[in-house]
Parts: sequence; C-alpha cells; structure tokens
Amino acid sequence: MAARQAVGSGAQETCGLDRILEALKLLLSPGGSGSSSLQVTKHDVLLATLKSNLSALEDKFLKDPQWKNLKLLRDEIADKAEWPQNSVDVTWSFTSQTLLLLLCLKETMIRLAANFNPGKPNPRTPEVAPALSPDALSISQQKTVQFVLQFVVTLGICPYLMPGVGVPLRYRTEFGAVVQDVVCFDAAPDATRRLYTSCKALLNVAQHTSLGSLIFCHHFGDIAAGLCQLGFCPTKRKLLTPAEEVLTEEERTLSRGALRDMLDQVYQPLAVRELLILQGGPPQSCTDVKTQMRCRAPAWLRRLCGQLLSERLMRPNGVQAVVRGILEGAAGAAGGSDAEVTAADWKKCDLIAKILASCPQQSLSPENYYRDICPQVLDLFHFQDKLTARQFQRVATTTFITLSRERPHLAAKYLLQPVLAPLHRCLNTAELSESDMVPGTILVTEEELSRCIEDVFKVYVVGNEPLTVLMDSLLPVLGVLFLLYCFTKQSVSHIRSLCQEILLWILGKLERKKAIASLKGFAGLDKAVPSLHSLCQFRVATQGGIMITIKEAISDEDEDEALYQKVSSEQGRVEHLGDLLSHCQECGLAGDFFIFCLKELTHVASENETELKTEPFSSKSLLELEQHQTLLVEGQERKLLVLQLMAVLCERMSEQIFTNVTQVVDFVAATLQRACASLAHQAESTVESQTLSMSMGLVAVMLGGAVQLKSSDFAVLKQLLPLLEKVSNTYPDPVIQELAVDLRITISTHGAFATEAVSMAAQSTLNRKDLEGKIEEQQQTSHERPTDVAHSHLEQQQSHETAPQTGLQSNAPIIPQGVNEPSTTTSQKSGSVTTEQLQEVLLSAYDPQIPTRAAALRTLSHWIEQREAKALEMQEKLLKIFLENLEHEDTFVYLSAIQGVALLSDVYPEKILPDLLAQYDSSKDKHTPETRMKVGEVLMRIVRALGDMVSKYREPLIHTFLRGVRDPDGAHRASSLANLGELCQRLDFLLGSVVHEVTACLIAVAKTDGEVQVRRAAIHVVVLLLRGLSQKATEVLSAVLKDLYHLLKHVVCLEPDDVAKLHAQLALEELDDIMKNFLFPPQKLEKKIMVLP
Repeated sequence: MAARQAVGSGAQETCGLDRILEALKLLLSPGGSGSSSLQVTKHDVLLATLKSNLSALEDKFLKDPQWKNLKLLRDEIADKAEWPQNSVDVTWSFTSQTLLLLLCLKETMIRLAANFNPGKPNPRTPEVAPALSPDALSISQQKTVQFVLQFVVTLGICPYLMPGVGVPLRYRTEFGAVVQDVVCFDAAPDATRRLYTSCKALLNVAQHTSLGSLIFCHHFGDIAAGLCQLGFCPTKRKLLTPAEEVLTEEERTLSRGALRDMLDQVYQPLAVRELLILQGGPPQSCTDVKTQMRCRAPAWLRRLCGQLLSERLMRPNGVQAVVRGILEGAAGAAGGSDAEVTAADWKKCDLIAKILASCPQQSLSPENYYRDICPQVLDLFHFQDKLTARQFQRVATTTFITLSRERPHLAAKYLLQPVLAPLHRCLNTAELSESDMVPGTILVTEEELSRCIEDVFKVYVVGNEPLTVLMDSLLPVLGVLFLLYCFTKQSVSHIRSLCQEILLWILGKLERKKAIASLKGFAGLDKAVPSLHSLCQFRVATQGGIMITIKEAISDEDEDEALYQKVSSEQGRVEHLGDLLSHCQECGLAGDFFIFCLKELTHVASENETELKTEPFSSKSLLELEQHQTLLVEGQERKLLVLQLMAVLCERMSEQIFTNVTQVVDFVAATLQRACASLAHQAESTVESQTLSMSMGLVAVMLGGAVQLKSSDFAVLKQLLPLLEKVSNTYPDPVIQELAVDLRITISTHGAFATEAVSMAAQSTLNRKDLEGKIEEQQQTSHERPTDVAHSHLEQQQSHETAPQTGLQSNAPIIPQGVNEPSTTTSQKSGSVTTEQLQEVLLSAYDPQIPTRAAALRTLSHWIEQREAKALEMQEKLLKIFLENLEHEDTFVYLSAIQGVALLSDVYPEKILPDLLAQYDSSKDKHTPETRMKVGEVLMRIVRALGDMVSKYREPLIHTFLRGVRDPDGAHRASSLANLGELCQRLDFLLGSVVHEVTACLIAVAKTDGEVQVRRAAIHVVVLLLRGLSQKATEVLSAVLKDLYHLLKHVVCLEPDDVAKLHAQLALEELDDIMKNFLFPPQKLEKKIMVLP
C-alpha cells in the first residue's frame, strides 16, 4: 500500500496539465464523424461515440507509456472515490470518467502551484512581467474545460432533476433533448445517487479558484437546482426503510450545507438571479434559453427559493445584490449593452420595489427588517456610474414611494428622517447642543447638504407621488429650503435648479391653503412657519458647494453692516419669492397669493391708528411699555413688508396671473373692500377712484361677453352683491353709484338684463387699456428732462382724474377709422395717402376726445417720417397744429405734438427752427412757462436729430440758449442749460470760438445762481462737455480747462447741495481720465515699415 502511494506521489510530480487536457479532448472527440458535431447526433450515434471514446481512453492508458503517470493518478483518485465508476448506462460511465479526470486536473494544479517558487524580480528591468504560475490555464485550455463541464452537467445533473426543478434539457438545445432520451434510469446506480455524485464531485473540483470560476459562472443554476432537490425535496419516509433510502440523512444535511456555502461563496447578484429562475420568476431576457416555457416549480422549491432570497436580501449589501440580480440581463453586468433598455423598464423597478417593501416571514419584525434595509435603499441614490446610477436611482425612488404608500409610519422613520436630517438640524425649532453653538462650527457639511437636496429631488420631483407622508415630512423644512434657494441666487450653484424644482413641485401639490401659508412663511408674514435657526447661516464651501455654519459673534463696530445685511437679505427674499411665483401662474397659485396680499393691503389701509396709541405712562409698567413698542415696530415692519411684496408682485407677474373667474371676482371684491374702507376713514383719493372704476369696469367686461360665464360663475359673482350695494349707497361719485346699481341688477338676473351703463363701462375699460398701452409706448420713446417729467406727471394726474367720467359717459368709437389702425398707415407706401384721409386726420387733430386727438397727431407724425408728399405740402398748417397742441395739458397729446414738431423740423430745419427759437426766447406774456419748456424739449430733439449738421445752426442756437440762462424763470434757465450741454457735446472743435463765453456763463451760474436746480444743470453741462469731447478736450478746451477744474473743485468743497457735488465729482473723474490718457498714452505694440524711394 505504501508502495502504491509512493507511485501515486511520483505520478503527481511528473504528470502535466497537457496530458490531462489531452485525455479530456479524447473523451470529447467526435469519433471520426468528420465535421459533424456531437450536439447534432442522434441516439445511436451518440451512444456509439461515447463507447468509442471511452475505449480509446482505456487503450491509451494500457498501451501508451507516456500516459502511465496519468493512469496511476486516476486510479488513486478512483480508489478514494465513493461512487461506482462503471455502469451498464454508457452515459454514466462517461460522466464518471470525466469527473475523475477533472479531479486529476484539480490535484495536479494544486501540486504545481505548491511547488512553484518564482525568483526575485530584477530591479533593472521592472517592466518585465512576473513569471506565470504553472497552474494557469491558457485560453484554449479553458475552452476545453468548459466543454467538459458542459458534458458533465448535461449528462450527470440535468437528466436527474425532477419536473419543475431547474430548466429541462429539452428546452435548451436539440442535443439536450437527445441526452434526455438516451439516459437509462433503470441501470445502477440510482438517479438520485448519480445526481449526488455529480454535484459533490463538481463542488470538489470548484475548490480550486480557477476551476471554480469556470463552474459557477456557467453552471451555478444547475448545481444549485441539484442541491435543492437533494437536500430539501420531501420524501415519503413511511414507505422507505433505511436500506431502501438512496441518500442518508447525513448526505441530505451535507447537501443543504453545501448549497448555503455555495450561495455565500458566489457573486451575490448571480445567486439572486438563479434563485429567481428556480423559483419561476419573470423572464430576465427574451434571448435567455433558461426562461423558455417549462413546468411550474413545485411548492417546496418556491418556498425554499423565497427563503433563500430573503436571506440574500438581509445580508450586508443585500439590497444591491437583489437589484443587480434582477436588473442584470443576458448581457452581463448592469450597464452593459442592454442597460438603456433596462433603465427604461419601469416594470422591473416596480417588481424590485415590491420585493424590497415586503417584509420576509423569517424576519423577527417589520421594524427590524426596515431598519436594516432602508439605509441600503438610500445608498442606491449615490452611485456614480451614469448608467448604473440611473437604474439604481429609479429602483430607489420606486421603493421609496412604495414603502411610503404601504407603510407610511416606517417610511417616515427610516427613510424620510435620514434624508431630511441635515435640514432638520438647522431649524429654529431644533435644540442645538453647547458644542454645536460655538461660532464657526460647521453644522451641515457641503457633502451632506448637496446629497440631501439631490435625494429630495429624486424622491419628490422624479417620483412625483404626492403622498401624505411625503408632503407632511417636507412641509416643516420648506422655510430652510427657500432660504437656501435665495442664497443660491447670489452666485453660481449646482443645487439652485434642484431647490427651485422642489419648491415648485411642493407648492403645486399642496392644498391651496397650505401653499398660501407656506408662501406667507417665505415672505416673513407668518413667524410661526419653521425657518432657519437664528444662529445658523449659509456659507460658500471650499469645493463650490454650500454649508451651514454657526454665525460669528457681531461686534459693536459691525452692527451697521449686520443691519444692512439683514435689510438687503429680506429685500432679496421678497424678490426671489416673486421670481418663484412667476413660474406658478398657470396653476393659479400666483393669483391666489396676489389676492391674499391685496387683502392684507386692505387690512393695512383700514387699520385705525388711534388703536395703536399708547395709554398714559402712569397706567403701564416699563415692561408693558416695551412690549407695546415691540408690537408697534412689528406692525410697521409687517406693513412695509406687505407693500414691498405687492410692489414686487405687480412688477414680476404678467397679465395672465388670474386663471379663472373666481380669482377675478376675489380681486374685485378685495378692491371694493379697500374702497369701502377708504370711504369709512374719509381717505378717498384719485388713485382709489381710478382703481375702483377699473375694477368695476372689469366686472362689466366679464358680464358683457368677454368671458363665457356659466351658472357656477354667477354664483361666485353674487359674492360682490353686498359690496356693490355698499358702494352704491356710500360712494360720492354718482356715476360709480349708478354703475354699481346696474352691475347688481345684471349679476342678480344672470345677465338677462343689462343696462346701457354696463356696456359703456365695458367699452370704456377696453379703450382705456389700449390708451394706456399707447401712453407707455410714447413714454418709452421720449427723453424728458427732470423738469419736464415733473410737469408731465402733474398733467397726467390731472387728465386721469377726469378720465373715468369721460369714459363712462361715451359709448361711441373714440378713434376714427384710419386713425385707430396705425398698422394700416405703416404699410402704406409714399404717395398713397389721399386728400380725404389727410383732411379726416386734420379734423381729428381738433377733436375734443383726447385719445382721438393724440392718435391723429401720431398718424401725422408717422406720415412726416415716411415723407408722405400730401402731408409735406401742408407743412405750415401741420406746424400750426402741432404748436397749438403743445399747449394741451394731457401728456399723451403734447408729447405727440413734440414728436411731430421734431420730425417736421428734421425735414425743414431752415424754415421751422427760427420760429421755434423765437418762441423759446419769448417772454412770459406771449407764452406760458409750460409751453416754453415743451419747445425746449423740441429743440433738444432737433439737436440730437441733426447730429453733425447742427454746426450750421450753431450761432442762433448758442445765442438763444445763453440768453435763456439769464431768464428770470428758474425752470427755463435749467432747460436752457440742458440744451446748451446737448449742443456743446456735438460741436467738438467748432466750439472753440465761443468756448470762453460758455465757460464764463457756466462759472457764473454754478457759483451765483440761487436755485439748486439751475446750479445742478450748470455742473451737468460740464460733465456732458467733458464726456462728449473725451480726448479732444485738451485741444478744444485748452484755454479754459484750468478754469473748469477750479470751478469743479470749488463746487466739491463749498456747494451745499449733494447732487451738485455728485455731478462735480463725476466731472472731475472724467477730467482725470482725460489727463491720464494725455500724459501717459497707451503703448501700442506696432512696428512701422518705411519703404525708401
């Protein structure tokens, strides 16, 4: 026996891998069948080939001396083996011999690796690869081993599996169907013994790392199916004696242990995938042969696979293994060729979510299960690989939503709380520990805050499921989230868009009352809404993100700066809220919040100031007085905040802010309430009257057919009836009283009866809207001086005071045909204006209706600009019309006349400019100061339009403006100085002959004039002069530059007016830049090349 062992040891030492692989190839030889393959042979040919190959192998062992060592090794292993190698069934004899050779291969590879002793690497040649271990298999050798393993599994495991256990051979390949028919189940050994032997031998071979990877990567599912059947298949013990049992209880126990060891050893997603296939789960890929039709798995196997899958899930990183196992398809790892298809497959995500959200039976309690699983679910959000991250994030989001729907209490505890923890940590309702209250302490790091915002975005916005638990969890931290959004608006941040999308989503999904309450908290109107802790602040982190830290202590010197920061942050918060609401107009939230602010404004206007007056000091203690003063300050702050909020909303919101009839009615009701409150306090004003008229006109437009009203809309409109009745009884204007009565009648009758006053109000409102649009366009194109703006604003207010009554008293078209359609005249070509059209427009220029007259003047100006021949022939008449309308008090009319005179002067400057200069230079007896100011505006526009051609009219213009500087009217002096500045800007070198006169005039006015406005204008002329001449100033003003400098220094030092000082400082800066460029001209890197003759 010792000699036999010695021989075996020598065989192991001398036997090589090549000899064993040659023997394996001999077993796989097609047996002289030419190019045909064993996979396509039939029953007889297959049996004959297997017998032939076995005989050939035995002949080699007996006759070839080179195979002697391999034969000794095989015999040694066969003696140790505990299974029968020979059988009447050729397939089992073939499988047995193949398993023996695989065991020989494993023993040989182990011995070669043990005897391998690589030399030390040469430091002179570190790039040389290290020596290869002798037990390494080449690519071709690995293919041979794979073929052998396929035969072993096909002949030794698959035929002996019960129906429903694993994938049957007949559904895999045609060769598998042939093998299923040629196996002889009646011959010894028993089928169960054969299955046990094959699985045990393959697991023995798999103990070597290289061979184990080849076995488990391709045949794990079949081996697992065999072990499940061997260890867990129920047996009828009452009918079997111990002698009749094929497997002993010890062998079944070993099979169960081997299954669990193998599951723990392999790649966990692979184990999950194969267990799902064994359980009869859904197909993993349409090309996977294992997922074709087969018998349903038996109940014991389904229960077993479910238990094993639950164990995989509850292991560390088990969630990731389950996700990968389900998502990985035939292409291999997640992110392979089918990754895009898998990422779009929401059914798989729903399946995984249901699996993860269902508590296994073997878990101690749902609480323990979700405590272990939820952190792993959250980790799925944070993968960096793009394709894998998309899949995992979808799974995590779906799991999040599913768990929140089915177990909201546990989801809030183990999912939502960890996600929102960084935001909860800095709430003003949170209790900070003493260690966290140290100034400069980082409360929330940059990574934590970024991850928190990204996770919230993925769960709420991407998941898009407005579940109650999700909404309630996010509601307390909305204040911090909004302040974070405001902070990101100050600089570039990658989480700005995420914060905005989260806020827009939650505001759109919340109930309208809760959404309005949240917006009140954002604006600072509701102090009860949780917000950022007073000790916390946002700061820019080192990596470009944002972190939350504890504020530094504020010293006495920094109190002013801190106050400024507080005021600016509050103002910025309101502006950012306006930006946020500009995206909420379609859903109606912006309109509802606007109406809320309007009601707050009404409440502010109706507060009785006498209620806030303090009682006598003797009746109150100091503490009560301090508390009362605090309430007064808070009340004033609230009023200012409401006013600022209304200003921002009016500026940012578009005209489509109201999306339904209810919002319009609420708006009108708030306006009527404010009007009634003003009447109660006897505080009626022009603005209130106009607003009331417009709101009632809006109702008239709705009732007049602009909106298709339903019966439900009239039910909403009836809310206005008490307010309209109050207005009709208390408002002093009889026209508005009558309109209020008529609107009540129309609403009460559901539009069946409508008076003429309602139709007139609707028409007036629509016309007024068009008029305001034209006025705004005109004001945008005009360049008024400060004094002109004051006069224009006053006259515009005077005209608006009479506008409501005028609009309500007329129902006829206020603009004649051909005048109210400027687009028609715009498209006309030169010479296309007929005499009839011209006469009609000239008559309209004297119409008493303001819009008609202004439109006619605009039409005439347009024809002059287009050089219409018919209009230019009547230049004198047109000039007369424009000059007469200059004296009109309405802004729209006289601005249109100013534009017309300027355009006409551009065409005929020689004829018109002298008349305008004479009118501008006239005394107060001939023309009013307002008319002279308007002529000054015309002259300014003419100077700008002439450009360089203004030099031809230099003398009359300068003399007129210099004489105007001596006028007794201060406004006229300021106007003349402004025109003088515009003229000097464009004269350049032509200013040289009169530069002394101009300079002396400016110095005298700046030093001696008694009106501040005139002194400001004089200094502003110096600024325009230096700015217009730029680098030419050193040449043009060389003689007076020193005098101008002394004048500016005098103003800066001695002038009491701050605005004049500012103008002087700007002029000094311009002069400083000019002299720097003159003394130190910029160096130009250029090279001159001169060509000699």
